[in-house]
Amino acid sequence: MADELIGMDDMAAIFEVTDALGIHRESVRVELTKEDPGSIQKVADGMVEITLPVNESAEVFCRKLRIDLEAMGFEPSDNVLGYDDDDDDEVDDRPAAPQRPPR
Repeated sequence: MADELIGMDDMAAIFEVTDALGIHRESVRVELTKEDPGSIQKVADGMVEITLPVNESAEVFCRKLRIDLEAMGFEPSDNVLGYDDDDDDEVDDRPAAPQRPPR
């Protein structure tokens, strides 16, 4: 049974592909159990649902994953996270903490 569950390496391989295509990680659902032949689909709510196969390595499946996602209209993204995580452009309007005088 343990061989039929996905692992951290499987998730890393999937996220490597989806991140490169600018797909936000919260828009990806991955089935926790592997099932042959595996599947990749975009559902009505815009989510991408992925099921890894039992009898194929994640590496091989992820090559197919990229091809299928590109066929669905996803394109390589410059922003590998698929969203703006840059906090530098946010302004902190809170006043600075008062400084204690040296002792």
